[in-house]
Parts: sequence; structure tokens; C-alpha cells
Amino acid sequence: MLLFLDIDGPLIPFGAPDGAYPVFERDCGTGGHPLLGRVDPGLGARLLELGCELVWASTWLDDANAVVGPWLGLPRLPVVPWPDEDEPPTLLHWKTRPLVEFAAGRPFVWIDDEITEADRAYVAVHHPAPALLHRVDHDYGLTPADFTALREWLGRHPAD
Repeated sequence: MLLFLDIDGPLIPFGAPDGAYPVFERDCGTGGHPLLGRVDPGLGARLLELGCELVWASTWLDDANAVVGPWLGLPRLPVVPWPDEDEPPTLLHWKTRPLVEFAAGRPFVWIDDEITEADRAYVAVHHPAPALLHRVDHDYGLTPADFTALREWLGRHPAD
């Protein structure tokens, strides 16, 4: 089971009304990114415990492996290559088609803060395997409730 993981929003929370975020410190540093301290380093272990093949699905591209991965204690992960051409504006998120192509019929979970019903409808029509498009509240990032929802869905859709 693939797990496509966005960074800004799900891992780095932003936009909370009170603007108060916990600040985490690790020996590996922040790689010069001023908001990386908002990322709970414990999320890496929780993501690995889900038993999925983690894949970066972020505009961070390989910087995800250089900066965020070490912060979370993650091994080097595959990165979804994004198309170079601009797509005309639609209701569909620009990541949706490339993620379905990358999955190539394999079951997947997509964690992002910008998923809409249009994305869910597209995946339901164009992807033959089970897929969970899980929208995270960017104000808070991944929470225990998100992990509960992910584990419950994965329990109903074990990987082959």
C-alpha cells in the first residue's frame, strides 16, 4: 500500500487562528527551514507504523529527503515527479492525476490539506484499487484523530 505524503499542512501546520504552535528540537537541525521546528519528530515513527510504502507527494521534491526525512527519522523515500507543464485551472487538484499515474493501479492513501470532492470523484472513476484521500486540517497538521482514521481504513483494506 502506497502512502503519498504532503509536507506543508499535514506535517508543517500553518494558519491556526491563535498562531501558537509547539516547537520541537532535534539534534539533526532544521536544514535552514524556519518552520521545520513545528514538525513533531515523532510523526516519522507513527507514519512507519502504518506499514505503508511512504512516498513524498510534495513540491519539496528531493529536499523532502534532505531536510524533512532526517528530522522525522525516515529513510530516503521515493518522490513523486511532477509534470513540468501547467495544467489549465479545474476543480481537480494538480497533484491528483500524477498520483493516480504513479500508483499505477496499486492501492494508496493520499495525505494532503487540499483534497476536495472533485479529487475523490476523479480517483473513484480512474483508479481501480482502493484509495483513501485523507484531508488534514492545515491549522494543526496530522493529529491522533488522523492516525486513528488512517489505521481504521488500512484495517479494512489490507495490502495484498
